[in-house]
Amino acid sequence: MSSKGANPHKIVGIIKRHPDGYGFLIPDNSQAPDIYVPKHLMVGVMTNDRAEVVVEKDGGRTRAGTVAITERKTKTVTGQLHVINSTQGLLRDESHGWGEALKVTWPSQIRARDKEWVVAKITSYPDSIRGFHGEIQAVIGDISDPLNDNLRILASHHIPTSFSAKTQVERKNLPNEVTEKEFSGRRDLREKQFITIDGQTAKDFDDAVYTEKVGGGVRLWVAIADVSHYVRVGSAIDKDAFERGTSVYFPNFVEPMLPEELSNELCSLKPNVPRLALVAEMDFTFQGQPKGATRLYEAVIRSHARVTYGEAQEVIDGNCPRQLEGVKQNIKLCAELARALMEKRFREGSLNLDIPESTIELDDAGVPVDIIRAERLFSHRLIEELMLAANVAVADFLVQKNIPALFRIHEPPKPDALETLSYFLDAFGYKKRLGTVKIQKRITEMLEEFAGRPEETVVNILTLRSMNQARYARENVGHFGLGFRNYTHFTSPIRRYPDLIVHRLVKAAIGLRGYQKISADQLNESGVFLSACEQRAVKAERQIHSIKKARFLKKYLGEEFDGMISSVAKFGLFVTLRQFDVDGLVRVEELGRDRFEFDEKNLMLVGRRSGQRYSIGQPIRIQVAAADHENGRVDFVLASREERNDAQKNQAKPNSKRRSTEGHRHSARKARVSRRSRSHRSKKARFS
Repeated sequence: MSSKGANPHKIVGIIKRHPDGYGFLIPDNSQAPDIYVPKHLMVGVMTNDRAEVVVEKDGGRTRAGTVAITERKTKTVTGQLHVINSTQGLLRDESHGWGEALKVTWPSQIRARDKEWVVAKITSYPDSIRGFHGEIQAVIGDISDPLNDNLRILASHHIPTSFSAKTQVERKNLPNEVTEKEFSGRRDLREKQFITIDGQTAKDFDDAVYTEKVGGGVRLWVAIADVSHYVRVGSAIDKDAFERGTSVYFPNFVEPMLPEELSNELCSLKPNVPRLALVAEMDFTFQGQPKGATRLYEAVIRSHARVTYGEAQEVIDGNCPRQLEGVKQNIKLCAELARALMEKRFREGSLNLDIPESTIELDDAGVPVDIIRAERLFSHRLIEELMLAANVAVADFLVQKNIPALFRIHEPPKPDALETLSYFLDAFGYKKRLGTVKIQKRITEMLEEFAGRPEETVVNILTLRSMNQARYARENVGHFGLGFRNYTHFTSPIRRYPDLIVHRLVKAAIGLRGYQKISADQLNESGVFLSACEQRAVKAERQIHSIKKARFLKKYLGEEFDGMISSVAKFGLFVTLRQFDVDGLVRVEELGRDRFEFDEKNLMLVGRRSGQRYSIGQPIRIQVAAADHENGRVDFVLASREERNDAQKNQAKPNSKRRSTEGHRHSARKARVSRRSRSHRSKKARFS
């Protein structure tokens, strides 16, 4: 069906379905606005389909007149099986991304039961004559089993969990160890005391560092696992790695980009064994100022120690463990250089957004036993600073060589995002406006103002939310957050495909045989796709964290905790607990008998009669009312003391019969009963 209008033109892009049935086309051209697609044109269209639309005017409004699907992006789906008979069932469109339910069958060797979570391959699409059909490929199992959380989330985000048959063949043909033959033409750096610094549970060591004092300054060697030596362009392993784009990290679990024979063994810079590396050798003054040109070359190295962050911090603090005495001076000099680089970076406008991360501790059954806010040590920042230095040096090298490359870019925040952030800050008593000029300086001054204050973490999070997402692109527009003119990703080719691309470009630039430049068009396409892969992984990681946090809070239903309001919306308050790094929602219906209205300008909820105000940063005591581990949602209600305070301000008796929302009516009621019974008995997503 088509609308009448003048001057129609075609635009290609990705379509997104809205739950109400209409859609929007996101054009490939990032400068073009999204195109509205009416509901009647969305029949047979699934979210994320590639499509070509004819754009027409309808009363001054730009909209799609026709839609032609050019590529189906969704090949498999996941969902809860609703059995019809012994061989047929339905997967309902709970995500509102398909447009209708999927009819599924399954072969006799698969035992699929009602209500189990399954993975199905689409065999015909909604616009086909046969209709929307699929075949179950795998049964994940009971959605309530914590051990199934990882597979469920990976499948729901279409993240591959198995390698192709051709990759299986290639991985079997990989050598077990690095051979002397492979050292030919490489610099032998095995005598230099390289070390790796990683977390206790890390297995894929892709970077090692070494420093020396040279000529009135510091020479830094950053050795990166030479993945490109083993993973050749066009190989099956290469194709599978590109499809993944990145490794995905869940609590106590990783879905690797590369087969473990490479990621954990042959490429991993394990201690006391020779490994192939691509090395960036850089000179700095003691103040962190680069000196001379960066040297980039292939080498063979040997890590002299596998150091954890905790052990590195012990050395920095002057309590060197006995087993690290041989590399102590290297660690200390690395720390000195990192401090100088960090101070220089902040002086030059890099934003200091140091946000603590959650650590979710699981037992063998996948059940969370604790959630802690992991404070970052200087040893974390040490290795980050040295990696940032290498990434900048490689980006500068590629720019100077005028080689088309894949950059990591971060555009400045949009003016309306800064205005919204200013409103948030106003709630904390910060009256200066951020404006649109000298933005980095103004944001830096603001962050310094809140450093060390109780609101610091919330302000850092709000500032991060106001930023654009960093992404990969051929066009180098610089990195706003880090304050770098040239920046790329070079230091993690085991777990990030963009780094592997950059390694190949570096090798082509230094004249190594077998490596070629990459066309601008191919770099553009890779940047868009790999940025999407990264966001897919980030969303999956956030979702698994939410699910595990909800599982954790189930055992605290009815318990009261102190928290802080981290966000305010017209439908309620988001509260972050002090004891556990967990967020939950207090719905506006749960705030008492008063009618609360959303003050959008000042970002607060205000009681119409009482004047009671709830705003960001405000301390609050809550009670855990419901924890939905299937969707990763937590609901809070006001704790008893909060209810009494609210009642006093309303000059009314406590309302013990407040209406709960449908999502947690039963749990909230159960929580209140539990509270009364007790009275009678007297806890990166980094823009880098």
